[in-house]
Amino acid sequence: MELKAAQVDLQAEAHCPICKEDFKNRVTIGCRHDFCHACISEFWKDRKGSFPCPVCHFNCPEGKFWSHEHLSQATEVSQPLPVKKIRNSPQGTSPCSGKDQEVFSPSPTSHFVWPIEDAALCTREQIEFYIKMWREKVEPAEKAIATQRRRSLELKRRVHLRREEVMSEYQQYMLILQNEEKSILEQLENEKVIALAKMNKNLENFSEHMSSLKCLLMEVEKKCAKSELELLASVKDVYKRNKNLECPRIVFFELKVRSLVLPPQYSGLDRIIKQFHVDVTLDPETAHCRLDVSEDKKAVLYGQMKELPNNQRRFHMYPIVLGSEGYSSGRQYWEVAVEHMCDWFLGVCKEPFPRSMDRSKNEQQPFSLQDGLWGVGLTSCQDYIGLGLKKIDLLPKVAPNRVGIFLDSDLHEVSFYNLSDKSLLCHFSDCASGALWPYFYTGYASVPLKICTAEDPE
Repeated sequence: MELKAAQVDLQAEAHCPICKEDFKNRVTIGCRHDFCHACISEFWKDRKGSFPCPVCHFNCPEGKFWSHEHLSQATEVSQPLPVKKIRNSPQGTSPCSGKDQEVFSPSPTSHFVWPIEDAALCTREQIEFYIKMWREKVEPAEKAIATQRRRSLELKRRVHLRREEVMSEYQQYMLILQNEEKSILEQLENEKVIALAKMNKNLENFSEHMSSLKCLLMEVEKKCAKSELELLASVKDVYKRNKNLECPRIVFFELKVRSLVLPPQYSGLDRIIKQFHVDVTLDPETAHCRLDVSEDKKAVLYGQMKELPNNQRRFHMYPIVLGSEGYSSGRQYWEVAVEHMCDWFLGVCKEPFPRSMDRSKNEQQPFSLQDGLWGVGLTSCQDYIGLGLKKIDLLPKVAPNRVGIFLDSDLHEVSFYNLSDKSLLCHFSDCASGALWPYFYTGYASVPLKICTAEDPE
């Protein structure tokens, strides 16, 4: 009976696990399972780096197998019983009969017993495969680290170049767009800091990965030098750790593309003038007592002191007058002639605006920063300035004889144009919400400041 059972087992062993037929050109792979040469070759076709056993899923190094001609007679009953039979022996004298000497396949199912020498040999081959594989991973990891470092340097270089580009693009607008330039450069710097932080973090991950690889290599090399039992007892941990080892990915960066947002240039002023030109007039009720406002309320001249009734809306210290209408929505454009004037200031203000100013200060009060005032002007020292939240020094190439003022109440922006050379003088994008009133400081010269009409020649 025992012989018959052995024969049945032998007949099963004589069939290929893949095609379920008798072996044809029988070969053995690293885990000691046998297959037809054609079957295992087809099963491993197009696989790269991983050659699992179809039965136990044991990874066979480099897809090697061995041909044994004597195994072609495996169906003969006279051939020694397979190792599998030993499992049924209650107390055999085989070296595999003891609990401590039993070694099972790595597969969680279909376990079979190996002789220690065979199991150790197979395990060593498997470990050698992993050693080779990990050594091959070290070089790409080192290259990846070098690449990441180069990309960090490249990031710094590109940020430097982009900074130069931004500064170059803003050169002609530096005095009038300081806030915008600073904002963009700060955002660019923040991008660099964030990107470098990610890259440095990734470099740390690469370093940790390298350390893990090297430690694992040293560990495995030490395990290979151990005895068979010690090697087999600790090899499972190596399999688990190998699955958890994953090389970090290289971090790439892409700087955001920012375009400059500039106010309308003179090339677009023709449309602005035609579409948004408004008829601005002066409000005599706000005019300083030495200012003479013309009958059509389009011109004002600094002259003799006049006796006027008290009026809380009138300016007292300096020759200033406001427009008769404030603008809180839409877009408005008007022009003012300033030719031959020694000093002047034009803009918009937010009411209520102070009528009395402190003369005790050493600075020229009409040309100092004031809450609720945005404009441009010429000081008595012949300096062109812009006043908003900050004071801006202006350097027009040509002295303006006429100034165009474009107010966008909806966007809270105001732009000033030098119509002498069709250039932008200044632009503010931080005007207050609500109604803004045209503002005129005439200076002390005996030359009238005149609001131009659409029909007036330039």
